[in-house]
Amino acid sequence: MTQVQQVREGDGTLAIRIAGAVDALQDDAVTLLSRLVREPSLLGEEAGAQAIMADSFAGLGLAVDRFAIDEAAIAGLAGYSPSIRPYDGRLNVVGVHQPRAVRGRSLILNGHIDVVPVGDPTRWTTPPFSPELRDGRLYGRGAGDMKAGLVAYTMAFKALQTLGYAPAAPVFLQSVIEEECTGNGALACLQRGYRADAAIIPEPFNHMLMTAQLGVMWVQITVTGRAAHMIDRTEGSSAIDMAFVVARHLARLESAWNAPGARHRRYVDHAHPINFNLGRIEGGEWTSSVPESCTMHWRLSFYPGQSLAAVRTAVQDTVDHAVAEDPGLAGCSASVRWSGFQAEGFEADRDHPMMRLLADSHRMVCGCEIVDLACTCTTDARFFALYGDTPATCYGPEATAIHSVDESVSLSSLRDVTCVLALFIASWCGLEARI
Repeated sequence: MTQVQQVREGDGTLAIRIAGAVDALQDDAVTLLSRLVREPSLLGEEAGAQAIMADSFAGLGLAVDRFAIDEAAIAGLAGYSPSIRPYDGRLNVVGVHQPRAVRGRSLILNGHIDVVPVGDPTRWTTPPFSPELRDGRLYGRGAGDMKAGLVAYTMAFKALQTLGYAPAAPVFLQSVIEEECTGNGALACLQRGYRADAAIIPEPFNHMLMTAQLGVMWVQITVTGRAAHMIDRTEGSSAIDMAFVVARHLARLESAWNAPGARHRRYVDHAHPINFNLGRIEGGEWTSSVPESCTMHWRLSFYPGQSLAAVRTAVQDTVDHAVAEDPGLAGCSASVRWSGFQAEGFEADRDHPMMRLLADSHRMVCGCEIVDLACTCTTDARFFALYGDTPATCYGPEATAIHSVDESVSLSSLRDVTCVLALFIASWCGLEARI
């Protein structure tokens, strides 16, 4: 008899009891989520929200491990991305549960505390860091991506406690920084020694089970032209104009990777899996001068199995060929610099016991079969799966407008994900009586 069967048959009402416990904690969940949203945990400003997470973990009786990223220690590790902000005073927070006796399988529950910028706050219906409850949803930057996920795993652990249980295996609740730009927060958890038999990240993927994710790379391409006065514009070469010529060449590389014959098997049915995004551009020195320099900040994606070195070579070759062969780039030069995300893609084993059990738990709670997701972004799951010998996936609530205006998360979805995670913990880790 499997451990899952032992838990369920030993207490046939476990799923119902968990649902009742989660329902009783729903107000607490909304309160915690609102507190987290009020903390504007933008890059470099994570301290206030991390203090809330540390207090929440301590309130569960967990040992709390607070630590800063040691960049020197992770710089030589696989998965490291060049930093874009110093790490002084910026802490990861981990809540550690150790059972009296290990009888089940260990688990990492990971989530990121950092959020992306809000853009123009006047475009939001309500201020982005003032949580607003409306029509069964909570609005605010980070509500969906991914503070609701942090709340879900926290309340899942608490729900089991209210039923008199604790996991019968080590469980590590991780709240990390820098998922949105490098992933070095999760990498630092590996460097610190955290490993488990499985890892789940409650990213806002609408109750879908992530089976693959793309690699993501950030690159800055600086085009240099020749400045000139407007008295004779033809004496100059506009770096801004030429930057868009380079962009057209990158668009051809994007199209080539999206071609049916070039696709990874998980993405054959996707409408447009590979996306190159020109997210920021800086150029020019004076309004009345032909611009001499222009820097483009790109986010590129690529398939599982494509190495970082191969992707960098393809991009560099594309830029070099464009400068050498395109008449529209005559007289210019272009340099390529890599910083931020240097993230490999990966494919999860859909038949792994963790994946099957998570699908079973979803079916018990939601009453329907889980939908598989080949994700077109990156998540911190890659660190556990590729470098930490820990099978990993993402499963989280339904959210809208993440990275956009009026971000929100469904509170009923938050409730269901909490139930699924609590049931998964009970089955995967086993249960012991809470003292």
